[in-house]
Amino acid sequence: MRRAIVFTVAFLLPGLAWSDDRRTGYDDMNADLQALQDDPMNPATFWVLDGERLWSEPAGTTAQSCADCHGSAEDSMQGVAARYPSFDESSGTAVDLLGRIALCQSRHQQTAQPRDRSDPDRLALLAYVTHQSRGLPIMPDEDPRLAPARARGEALFSSRMGQLNLSCAQCHDDNAGGYLAAARIPQAHPTGYPQYRLEWETIGSLDRRLAGCMTGVRADPFAPGSPELVALELFLKSRAAGLTVEALPIRP
Repeated sequence: MRRAIVFTVAFLLPGLAWSDDRRTGYDDMNADLQALQDDPMNPATFWVLDGERLWSEPAGTTAQSCADCHGSAEDSMQGVAARYPSFDESSGTAVDLLGRIALCQSRHQQTAQPRDRSDPDRLALLAYVTHQSRGLPIMPDEDPRLAPARARGEALFSSRMGQLNLSCAQCHDDNAGGYLAAARIPQAHPTGYPQYRLEWETIGSLDRRLAGCMTGVRADPFAPGSPELVALELFLKSRAAGLTVEALPIRP
C-alpha cells in the first residue's frame, strides 16, 4: 500500500524523486520513545484536547468559533494538514497551516491582537487540526502558483549558511543515519509537526525546529512564519510526499 501511495504521488509531482527507503523521525527513534508516542495518552494529548475545546469556543469581536464556520473538525479538517502549505488568494502568498489559522482568527474572528506563533492556544489549535489528518499520506498542494516558493525552498535546503558553512542537505541527505554526537541525524521528513520534544518539554512548530537547526550552524534564524521558512516547508513536504502524517508525535 505504501509503495502504491508513493508511486501515485510521484505521478502527480513528476519533478520529484526519492528512494523507497525513506525513514521518518519515528523510524529512527528507539523502542522506548516509539512506545511513548504510541501511547494514546502521551504528553502531546493535552494540546490536542485544548485545541478541541478552543475549536468550539467563541473568540474575537465577532464571537465566532472555528466550528461556526467549519462544523466538525473530524469532517472538515480531515486531510488539511496533509496538503499544507497552500496558496492564500487574498495575500497572494504561500502560507503554512499555522499561518492559515492566524489568518482565520484575524479575518473572521477579528481577534484584537495578533498572537505570537508560539502562543499555546494557537499551537493547540494547530495540533488539533493536524490530528484530523493522522495516518493520511502527505499530498503537497499542486497549485502552480506555489512553484516559485517551492523552488526557493529547495535552493535554501542546499545553500550553505552560518559560521559553520553547512547546508540542510549536507546533514539530512549526505549524512542521514549517522550521528551528531549522540543524536542520530534524520532524513528530515516533516511528518510529525507540531511535535512534543523532550528537550522543549512542550510542543513546537516546524519553524521552531528549523530555527534550532539554523542556530546550530551559527546562522541567524529566519523569522517565524517568514517566506523563507514557508518555502522550506513547501519543499520538505514535497520531499516527504506519500509518507503519512503522524498522530501525537514525540521526539527526543
